[in-house]
Amino acid sequence: MANDATNGTWLLEPIDGARDHIRGDRAARDAVEVVLYGDYLCPFCRRLRPVFLQLREVLGDCLVYVFRHFPNEQAHPGASFMSRATEAAAEQGRFWDMHDWIYDSNPAPTGKEAVEFIRSLGLDMDRFERDLQSEEIRLRVEEDVAEGKCNGVSGTPTIFIDGLRYDGAWDFYSMLEALEQPVATRIERSARAFASLPASGGIALLLAAAVALVLANTALAPFYDLFINAPFGIGPPGGMLSLRVADWCSEGLLAVFFLLVGLEIRRELTAGSLTDLRAAALPAVAAVGGVVLPAVIYLLLNPGPTAPGWAVPTATGIAFTLGILALFGQRIPLSLRVFIAAFAVIDDILSVLTLAIFYPHGFHFAWLGAVAAALAILYALNRWRVYAAWPYVVSTIGLWIFLHLSGVHAALAGIFLAVLLPTRPTPDAGPLLAQAATALATLEHAQTAVSKAGSKKPGFDIEAVWDWAGRNLLAVSDRLLSPAERIEQSVAPWTAYLALPLFAFSTSGVSLSLDMSSPDTARVLAGVVLGLLAGKPAGVCLASFLAVKSRIAIAPKGIDLRNFVGAACLCGVGDTLSFLMADQAFPHGPDAATAKIGVLAGSVLAAGLGALILATKTDATVATKKIQIDPR
Repeated sequence: MANDATNGTWLLEPIDGARDHIRGDRAARDAVEVVLYGDYLCPFCRRLRPVFLQLREVLGDCLVYVFRHFPNEQAHPGASFMSRATEAAAEQGRFWDMHDWIYDSNPAPTGKEAVEFIRSLGLDMDRFERDLQSEEIRLRVEEDVAEGKCNGVSGTPTIFIDGLRYDGAWDFYSMLEALEQPVATRIERSARAFASLPASGGIALLLAAAVALVLANTALAPFYDLFINAPFGIGPPGGMLSLRVADWCSEGLLAVFFLLVGLEIRRELTAGSLTDLRAAALPAVAAVGGVVLPAVIYLLLNPGPTAPGWAVPTATGIAFTLGILALFGQRIPLSLRVFIAAFAVIDDILSVLTLAIFYPHGFHFAWLGAVAAALAILYALNRWRVYAAWPYVVSTIGLWIFLHLSGVHAALAGIFLAVLLPTRPTPDAGPLLAQAATALATLEHAQTAVSKAGSKKPGFDIEAVWDWAGRNLLAVSDRLLSPAERIEQSVAPWTAYLALPLFAFSTSGVSLSLDMSSPDTARVLAGVVLGLLAGKPAGVCLASFLAVKSRIAIAPKGIDLRNFVGAACLCGVGDTLSFLMADQAFPHGPDAATAKIGVLAGSVLAAGLGALILATKTDATVATKKIQIDPR
């Protein structure tokens, strides 16, 4: 599944001692670095000022504080002036004097008051005025804003601690716990840091597949087989839902994965890179080419009884592909990542349709009516604007059961749910906003009362007020999300780090011993390896070329031929779905194991070739600056 490469969790632009404004000792043994994207006139940034003063009293110079500008002129008129004024003061070595004075002033100062304060510092006012109006200072502030947006900053304050976005509470004790990094906090932050890596999902898949390979090729192989073939049923033994563990992984866990796949492609079609029909056409055509040509190559080499394995080299393991692309960082254009992500979503859908259409378990038409009824219920829930998530979940469980009983691959239930989930939040947000405003106002009133009381106990139970306000704010935040967003947020981590690794573990246990005495073995192996190594990239490139030349589609901007070919080769990294296709194509005999070995070999070769092409890129026009600002 495609992941967002940046997603705002990890700080893309590291601290630059020659450029950033830094307070604290970065060389200290226990130094912890805090980057704040702030607006000098933002009231919430101003309320953080005493918190940071307390933190500095406790941590001293071990607290490395970096301020980056993110003025919101529309919400706070004059914020851009204040940012430029601090930069102009920085030209004469007085940035922190200006920074501290602005945040310590109550109420927030005006531009005239800021100039008077600068004058009181004894600075060269003529130079200050020149710097304040200079293009260099304006670009300096705009670079911070542009970098902030690349980091997913949309409001202030946004805080990064040691390069990882801090999403916790802004009170002194919560931030102190995050900065001091006790064991529990370190584990949590390490887990979040790993999850924020674009390749983390691919790493989890790779580890699960590697463990399965080790188990299947050692003395532990009988225990591995015993686990994946263990019967597990819901209801009476031998009933309709009595399946092996491997079957539950292939149909049950994959349904959750395909739910996320469907939600992603739906989002791209409505508000992402695929809103332009011709832009959406290119990854779709490329995905079809990436399926057809590998299948043709396989069938040319396997015209006989091994022909059913034609689908094995057609699926792309997108988690691995995007993970490899992420290793090249800024050398890979964003437009190429978007293209590959969109390609992968369509490729995944084609793979599950291939499983459902060409490898059915045997149709039972009596259950298709129940499938239609479950789909009708999901459609009705959408049309009636039901925003609670549980009716959709219950209906989808029924749909999954009916698909399984009808002989269609039940993972399609995830795709159907993604299509029919409401993607809009509640239509009337007015009452929710009023509820949130009431909760915040009550909290502020309670806090004011506590402050006025000093050491005296307030006349009401402040903890009860906090509890009441917290429940209301949580309810509001939940209802402001659409059912699609709520379900996606709930299942995404489980999918990336549990469902898919378990699926990979259940399908990747391939014995690496090959009996090459059979001509079928050589043909299957060659068909799969060549399908992935040659057919997949050639199909992607040829289909894309024809689509652009015929003006059916438009090419992504900023991508040269070498980059595109390298990424197309990476599309030859096989998916764990390929293992499932091998099992479905060859339910008996050694050919399934041979096809799986071919997937492993072809994937390694395709990954190496694609990485080599991308690594040898020599483009003299590559900019040395990551963030470019329009000088106008």
